[in-house]
Amino acid sequence: MNDLYSRHRQVLPDWLALYYDEPIEITHGEGRHVWDSAGNKYLDFFGGILTTMTAHALPEVTKAVSEQAGRIVHSSTLYLNRPMVELAERIAKVSGIPDARVFFTTSGTEANDTALLLATTYRRSNTVLAMRNSYHGRSFSTVGITGNRGWSPTSLSPLQTLYVHGGVRTRGPFAELDDREFIDACVADLRDVLGHTRPPAALIAEPIQGVGGFTSPPDGLYAAFREVLKEQGILWIADEVQTGWGRTGEHFWGWQAHARSGPPDLVTFAKGIGNGMSIGGVIARAEIMNCLDANSISTFGGTQLTMAAGLANLTYLLEHDLQGNARRVGGLLIERLRAVAAQLPGVREVRGRGLMIGIELVRPGTDEADPQTAATVLETAREGGLLIGKGGGHNTSALRIAPPLSLTVAEAEEGAAILERALRSTN
Repeated sequence: MNDLYSRHRQVLPDWLALYYDEPIEITHGEGRHVWDSAGNKYLDFFGGILTTMTAHALPEVTKAVSEQAGRIVHSSTLYLNRPMVELAERIAKVSGIPDARVFFTTSGTEANDTALLLATTYRRSNTVLAMRNSYHGRSFSTVGITGNRGWSPTSLSPLQTLYVHGGVRTRGPFAELDDREFIDACVADLRDVLGHTRPPAALIAEPIQGVGGFTSPPDGLYAAFREVLKEQGILWIADEVQTGWGRTGEHFWGWQAHARSGPPDLVTFAKGIGNGMSIGGVIARAEIMNCLDANSISTFGGTQLTMAAGLANLTYLLEHDLQGNARRVGGLLIERLRAVAAQLPGVREVRGRGLMIGIELVRPGTDEADPQTAATVLETAREGGLLIGKGGGHNTSALRIAPPLSLTVAEAEEGAAILERALRSTN
């Protein structure tokens, strides 16, 4: 056991998960690669849990952070803050929400907390609809709406949460239906749930479920839900912490695959916008954002340093069409992986969009999740020079692939080859 790992175990919680039998310390990165303290180089296909969205050590971002740090790092929301206003203006413009207001936090957890505060206050209800297999953060309230047992350490909650079907297309009671029938069945389930409760405050949903293993419904499900929700004035919160900023390739926001009935009332974001800096936030219509009747500030949300990073990162992403790159390179990568999976009985499904790809593993000849093989593939890929993630619903048996959006075709091919070798070694 190395010294840092031993020290980690002495002072940090037992439940603070680490990847790998021999955990690694990542010391630096550049582009789509990182290095550990032993000098090993890795192609990074997980980006700090979808957080290093653009590239490691992106010069435009590091320059902006350095220059801002030389002026002022922080002053809080009690003072006017030019970088915060400028980033809010940019985000409001690309949000798709009319008369949008933006509030910055330090994480996706805190962003979802804030969205729940706004929705329950606006609607005067503490009942929330959430999706099965969902994940929304690690705070007390967000754990209470997380529909994934592996990430829900307590049954206590300040909210009454009702779970509806639809976030997982290929498992559950409606899996055998075609897409239209699937949506109709999920809508019928939603109507049935609403018939048994007082009107909820909101539905919160990830367009593509992140920790749940990159699962998603057919396009249009949340548009159909939206029509039902509008009948009772129930709000729609799109959790875009993992799907935002063009990662899915086809859309800038994940909710745009479900846009027929209009945009969400609230959108939460985090992770990729800061490219590693701690930025989260909520976008909402003004009447919802302004519904609080007591003071509320953020000490660290919107600090000048993180806003400078976010501005530089968003500018780079838009000017270099990284959404288009995610669509093109991600499309090639997912087809390459599907070709491999077709030859392997232990791969149940390769799914996803853009550079957000999941590979679900099962015990060959069955439909049973295979978390041990998933863990083995994770290890073997690391030994081959590739870092990936894992997740899943009933059991952690899905590999998660989410490289920086600047990934090149050559790097995609390199990563796919390493992953193919890792998968074949277990089949």
